[in-house]
Amino acid sequence: MKVSEVMNRNVTFCSPGTDLAAVAALMWQSDCGVIPVIGGERLEGILTDRDVCIALGTRNVCAHMVSAGEVASQEVFTCAPDDDVHQALKTMRSHKVRRVPVLNGGGKVVGMLSLNEVVLRAHKTARKPADITYDDVVNTMKAICEHRAEVEAPIVAEEKALAAAAR
Repeated sequence: MKVSEVMNRNVTFCSPGTDLAAVAALMWQSDCGVIPVIGGERLEGILTDRDVCIALGTRNVCAHMVSAGEVASQEVFTCAPDDDVHQALKTMRSHKVRRVPVLNGGGKVVGMLSLNEVVLRAHKTARKPADITYDDVVNTMKAICEHRAEVEAPIVAEEKALAAAAR
């Protein structure tokens, strides 16, 4: 099955200069959790609802004072409309992302492949080899949801201990 058969073609965009209040409104109006940031015709980044929340939760400013370009992730993993959907799921698993912009040969965003769309197309068992199965979905979600390496835990504990000792 090709990505073009599953992707959402109704993609809402913003520019790097769009403020986060407007981005949040776009997400609400479009019932989506991700907005590609487009400069001219070029994909410059991607902004998730989580990015918006963390950006605003860690700054002492109003949403209209922060631009999408300041917050958007510039490391964007993409796929093409003619890609096999299983290859796109592999990209999602390996990069721990729930959504990937779909770019045409010219680099223009023509859709968004999200786990929501994939889940809606999944079958308990494959009727044909190209079908998306429940196992495909669960394995992708499991890979995305895995916690960061346990190596980080001792570092965080050490930082907390140092902060407590400094008080």
